[in-house]
Amino acid sequence: MKFQKSILLPKSIDIKVISRYILSMKFGFTKIFLIFFVVTALYAGAFLEYFHGRSEGEDIRLEWKTGEESNLQNFAIERKTPQSSFAEITTVQPKGSNSFYTYLDKSAYKANNAMVFVYRLKIVDNGGQVSYSAEITVSHNVSGVKRTWGSIKAMFR
Repeated sequence: MKFQKSILLPKSIDIKVISRYILSMKFGFTKIFLIFFVVTALYAGAFLEYFHGRSEGEDIRLEWKTGEESNLQNFAIERKTPQSSFAEITTVQPKGSNSFYTYLDKSAYKANNAMVFVYRLKIVDNGGQVSYSAEITVSHNVSGVKRTWGSIKAMFR
């Protein structure tokens, strides 16, 4: 199964160039989006180069890479199904700028017959400011035997 990519951010942002470009645009959705994007990028503790995920056997592998990381407290991985709201499943401590991160979601097969999951990164800086990555969707296929065996084991805990 192929990775599904998140929004790609530039490795460095020249604020003057972007500001001139935004100011030259007509007022509209695109201009509002770009202003939101630049403000979010300036206050976020990390620039994401990519964030993607894939089904890997009974688990889901999430991977992301950062460019610049500054004033970053942590990444919180959040997951939902199309019928539920986001819930935090773990937090990951920052490693520093230009780092590669990976997380293996081993509890995905336990979700109530869910076959599609939506993930996002909650990026928290040291001041408590929060920003979010783009959402990614991962289709997950776990064998019926594995799902049944997991349910049986859960009854005897």
